[in-house]
Amino acid sequence: MSFQSKNIFINLPVKNVNKSTSFFKELGFEFNQQFSDETTSSMIISENIFALLMVEDRFKGFSNKEIPDTTVSAQAILCLSAENREQVDQLVNKALASGGKPYSDPQDHGFMYGWGFQDLDGHIWEVVYMDEHAMNQE
Repeated sequence: MSFQSKNIFINLPVKNVNKSTSFFKELGFEFNQQFSDETTSSMIISENIFALLMVEDRFKGFSNKEIPDTTVSAQAILCLSAENREQVDQLVNKALASGGKPYSDPQDHGFMYGWGFQDLDGHIWEVVYMDEHAMNQE
């Protein structure tokens, strides 16, 4: 029997939940107020994918491990799919204009185009468009 999850909940430690929420709202994300409070903000990535932005003290309550220093360490790369190349550029440019930092230069592999940024807490986000038609031609 294989396992398939209906939903994905990504938990991310943040220094300031209000600033992080504002940052992602500027990028166009919506939030579920039912699962948000002064310590956690529930960001809706898609119908079945959510990121819980938790102040570090709250996050520490879920793990006995140290929170990595994102200025020198990476724990994960969160990759979002885009509908086209323009959407990749739009989202990353919004992130950079809203206080995010560059992570990578745009990468064009013909059938796949991507670009990345770091959010206010140094978490790495990549935005990728894959042209499935071009991918099947190779």
